[in-house]
Amino acid sequence: MRKLPPLNAVRAFEAAARHVSFSKAAKELFVTHGAVSKQVASLEGWLGTSLFTRGQSQLSLTEAGKSLLASLTPALDRISVAALQLQEQNTSSVLRINAPPTFTMRWLIPRLSSFQRLYPGVQIKLTTSTAPVSFEENNYDMAIRGAHQAFAGMVAQPFMTEEILPICHPDLLEHNGLRTPADLSHHTLISYDTEPVAWHDWLGLAKQLDLQPNHTLQFEQMFFALQAAAEGLGVVLVPLFLVADELIAGRLCAPFGFALAHQRQYYACSALRPDAQAVPGAFVQWLLKQGHDTEQSISLLAQAMQPVEAG
Repeated sequence: MRKLPPLNAVRAFEAAARHVSFSKAAKELFVTHGAVSKQVASLEGWLGTSLFTRGQSQLSLTEAGKSLLASLTPALDRISVAALQLQEQNTSSVLRINAPPTFTMRWLIPRLSSFQRLYPGVQIKLTTSTAPVSFEENNYDMAIRGAHQAFAGMVAQPFMTEEILPICHPDLLEHNGLRTPADLSHHTLISYDTEPVAWHDWLGLAKQLDLQPNHTLQFEQMFFALQAAAEGLGVVLVPLFLVADELIAGRLCAPFGFALAHQRQYYACSALRPDAQAVPGAFVQWLLKQGHDTEQSISLLAQAMQPVEAG
């Protein structure tokens, strides 16, 4: 069993001995001159020897004090270094993620609390963009993007299948007649600059390449186009997982079911270079679980809907 002197007294003595001044030691330790003097006297009593020679206006170390200081300073330095290293190990790690704006707002953010509960030591920093992924030009560790094929030159893990299909307000079905893709000629087609699938491509899938809509409405971002559809302004092509909750609640509808959905994958991407870390495994595994759960919910929703074939 170790027989240690009072550690507060040791700390006070070491500071006073380094400075050869009780006043400077008190300033370093944020205590009073009297507190340092009392602690040093306590240590001298415990050791049974004097550590300082106290003159009227001068303080000096005794031989015992010099010997003790030579051992204490390196020992306290080692304790300090060990404590700092442990603090750094326990400091929250930061994961910088870049993802498309609407995906981030409507899918990622509502689910992040579950990741934080599982991994409270990981700090997530989110930025949004639809620009091509570039780890050399941007300060992020992971980029999430939707694509029809895997990204070259980086680690890319698919975690969710995206089903893109026409979505609108239920009123358009009830009052404006929207039963088959051909009926889109009487409606407004809503587009946006960042759309993953253009109306021309979807109309080709629906065998309606010659269709001319009644009106068109163009936006810069998916969020605005989706809001316009929610207000009954027209029909928009959007990823199903972004509107699953609204479909279940009946605030939006898929007029032609899921039979004509256009598919692509969502990928978690990280840099592929010798000095780069791999995509953080915990977050990727969490994305895979969330993606699977979302696909399961959509599958259940699809079973409850009766698809309509293209006419």
